[in-house]
Amino acid sequence: MLKIITTGYDGKMGKILADAIREDETLELACVSARGMSSQEGGLKIYDDMSQITESANVVIDFSHPTNLDNILSYALNTKTPLVVATTGYNEDENNKITEASKVIPVFRSYNMALGVNIMLKLVKEATKLLKGFDIEVVEKHHNRKVDAPSGTAVMIAEGIKEVLSDVEFTYGRHGRDAKRQPNEVGIHAIRGGTIVGEHDAIFAGDSEVLTITHQSESRRIFANGSIAAAKFLVDQKPGLYNMDDMLSI
Repeated sequence: MLKIITTGYDGKMGKILADAIREDETLELACVSARGMSSQEGGLKIYDDMSQITESANVVIDFSHPTNLDNILSYALNTKTPLVVATTGYNEDENNKITEASKVIPVFRSYNMALGVNIMLKLVKEATKLLKGFDIEVVEKHHNRKVDAPSGTAVMIAEGIKEVLSDVEFTYGRHGRDAKRQPNEVGIHAIRGGTIVGEHDAIFAGDSEVLTITHQSESRRIFANGSIAAAKFLVDQKPGLYNMDDMLSI
């Protein structure tokens, strides 16, 4: 039985993840953390600070907020517990902290936990190699409560393109009278509205033809399922920084 501690139980994804773990007979939800909550819900212990946790686990799955990073890393490092990082919106300093932690414990990091998105990234890289001279644009759409823009997934797609075309420059949206597209430019655009779970398009526009690679998330459950798959993969790994490519053997 794989014991899991989750963070972000005060948010929608935290609740969805907890339910997904409970439904998997091979998993046990050891406890959860949630900002501003310290109580017990049925048999589930809820902590508002991970330093208070007394339960042990095989892995921690983080679906919370970048401001919780120090608290989460402190627990994971002190207890030598593998960590799945599913939170997005980290700055350079915070990303460096995650990388440093991976030298001590196994850390799984992905901007998007949906398996389909990571297959999309593979297709985008292949299209970038093959469609030379095509203009490339990345468009992401999310609900009106998402705080970071562009999404971590849009950044991941753009960085995947840059792995193939190292001289590209990113343009975040366009406006004004002098916004003509440059040859080595990749445009990244964010749309916010309603209850859109998540949509990502990689658009390849050539002479008289357009190819669009699209991933559409219809439920947040796909992110929970992906993070659980990552947790099952991670517990058998040595210290290091892992991602979906490692898990899917891409």
